[in-house]
Amino acid sequence: MIDRRIDRPRTDRPRIDRPKIDGQAARKIKLIFRVAADMVASKVQRSRRGRAVLAGTRAIARSFGRVLHQLWLEVTGFTFLAIAGIGALAGIREYGKYQSGHAAGPGRLVLAVCFTVSFIWFGLSSFWRVKKKLKAKEVRAPSQT
Repeated sequence: MIDRRIDRPRTDRPRIDRPKIDGQAARKIKLIFRVAADMVASKVQRSRRGRAVLAGTRAIARSFGRVLHQLWLEVTGFTFLAIAGIGALAGIREYGKYQSGHAAGPGRLVLAVCFTVSFIWFGLSSFWRVKKKLKAKEVRAPSQT
């Protein structure tokens, strides 16, 4: 049996006071890191090897960014199409109820159809965006085969 009220805070655990940083100290830390980053960036920009590493890092990051964006569009497109499939199954179920006379009216059937059509549109448009981006990439840089 519970011998204390549930909404009362527990007092048997020790309270841990964590150190907090006030606004001025946070600004100073931010300034120190910014100055350090600027110093490193200026050193890197001055050396030939540093510029080469920076250019390579930017190229890799750009490539990974494009691939991850394409993957995001494809995953969201598949998800929308899967949800549209669930809506289609609900529409079929509601159509059966409507035909047998167990439904009060066509409202739920119309709602299921609108839901399914809109999610099919969202899914297909996501895949179309991937295709459009790939075509634009081919136009900019044709393959050297």
